[in-house]
Amino acid sequence: MFEMLAESEGKMVGVRATGRLTDADYKEFLPKLEEIIGRHGRVRLLLDLEGFEGWEPHAAWDDFTFGMTHWNHFERMALVGDKNWEELVAKLMNLLMRGEARFFATAEMAAAWAWIKE
Repeated sequence: MFEMLAESEGKMVGVRATGRLTDADYKEFLPKLEEIIGRHGRVRLLLDLEGFEGWEPHAAWDDFTFGMTHWNHFERMALVGDKNWEELVAKLMNLLMRGEARFFATAEMAAAWAWIKE
C-alpha cells in the first residue's frame, strides 16, 4: 500500500510503501503522483520503505515502467529504509535518473526530509 505523508507540500512528495505492493496499489497511487508531476514539472520524492515487503510481479512492472517514463521528472529522491539492497537501489538510481538519489537509514528520516526540502 502507498500512503502520502502529511509532510508533502508542493513539489516535495513523501510516500510510505508498506506490505507487498500490488497492481491495484499502483493504479490508485500513480495518477496522484503524475498529477503532481504535471503541476510542478520536476518533483522531489521521499520514499519511506520501512515495512515494505516487495512487489507482486505486475506491480514490479508498474514500478519499472513508471520509472522509465518519468526518470527525468525527479530532482531528488530520498530512499529511507533499513535494508542493504535499498541503499544499492539509491546508487543505481543515480545512474538512471537525471536528478540525484540518496539513501538514508530509517533513523535519519529528519535528515532525509531536510535534504529533500533544501
